[in-house]
Amino acid sequence: MMFKCSKNRMEDKIKTFAQYGATGNGGITRYALSPEANQARGEFVKRMEAIGAIIETDDLANMYATLEGTEPGLKRIVMGSHVDSVKNGGNYDGILGVMTGMEVLETIAENNIPHRHPITVMIWTNEEGSLYPPALMVSGVVCNDVLPADIAGKYKMEDMLKSKSVLDKTKTFKDALDASPYKGEKKNRLNPDDYMAMFELHVEQGPILEDAKNDIGVVTCVLGMFNYRIRFFGQADHAGTTPMHKRQDALYAAAKGLCYLHEEIDKLGRPELVYTTGEIVCHPCVHTVIPDMIDFSIDVRHEDPEVRQKVLDIVKSLDGKEIERCRCEVELAWARDTVYFDEELVGFVKDSADELGISNQYINSGAGHDAQFASYMMPTTMIFVPSKDGHSHCEPEYTSVEQCTAGASVMLNAVLKTDKK
Repeated sequence: MMFKCSKNRMEDKIKTFAQYGATGNGGITRYALSPEANQARGEFVKRMEAIGAIIETDDLANMYATLEGTEPGLKRIVMGSHVDSVKNGGNYDGILGVMTGMEVLETIAENNIPHRHPITVMIWTNEEGSLYPPALMVSGVVCNDVLPADIAGKYKMEDMLKSKSVLDKTKTFKDALDASPYKGEKKNRLNPDDYMAMFELHVEQGPILEDAKNDIGVVTCVLGMFNYRIRFFGQADHAGTTPMHKRQDALYAAAKGLCYLHEEIDKLGRPELVYTTGEIVCHPCVHTVIPDMIDFSIDVRHEDPEVRQKVLDIVKSLDGKEIERCRCEVELAWARDTVYFDEELVGFVKDSADELGISNQYINSGAGHDAQFASYMMPTTMIFVPSKDGHSHCEPEYTSVEQCTAGASVMLNAVLKTDKK
């Protein structure tokens, strides 16, 4: 038997949670552990306690609401995402995954749907890293023991506690955590001894589902990626007195270097490959001075390691090169391999969507999510719902309540399939 979630109840949750941190322009700013985030967490507690769920928190302020199963001693099935946002973000990124988990539990409680395993909905703390960098901070700490060494090294607990607020350098993540009413005990953390599987629903954050007119993305993996810093070194001189032919303009050289990267990478002819330069540092950044140093990022994402290697060869070809009399250096910032989700859970999502008659397709995630770290700890998968016009991390972010409810229904039935195994 297939079950469906409540559109009216989902719509009420969307409208209610959109109030916490509302910008007045259709979106939210709801930083991790902020008063606005605490309001959202309070709403979570109120609604989950109303259906008889047991509330727990851990030492990183992750929250867990659980409906017990009929067979004592079985491991939990968890659904999780986050309530924090980027600045001037939308009403769906992260929080929809939490609301979906809540809706699954509410539907189970309302219909007395039998289940053997305890079923939990979870709030991850500080997924965005908007106020306290880096992103995926707390899932990186919780899963640290099982992460690849190069990733784990970036998420050591002692280092994360020292992360400084981007708005107030005198305040650390530890300060905010210690002040949180939702800080609990370490023993309550997500762990493979107590949990058997994890699901995360999220907005796609891109246009692929909408373009294909599909309402569900059956997520197979999180794309592998690398991020390099590319630096050009020239000579600072006066902008008004230095002849053009004598200049060592690092910005001009960097512009040529960036164009070279685009031209060479595009020759690979891989339309599914994406790459971005999103950060540029100019020194001394004075309008009367020729720049003597430019540092820019290049972020490259693709599932296939062979394709990433071809791009990397192009990026590294700039190392030591001289353009317009300016020397180039190339340095790795960080990288990750493609993270594949559990095939059985992916199958449960696909089967649930098909059996409910909801249009769907396999899809990968170009963005990072807490689920990618959790997947090193236990069987994990994700579900995507469409983002209108592909927008996300901005105030126009939107997914229809019908699509949100469809996602919740797919989640519910996939969780129930997992419960039966």
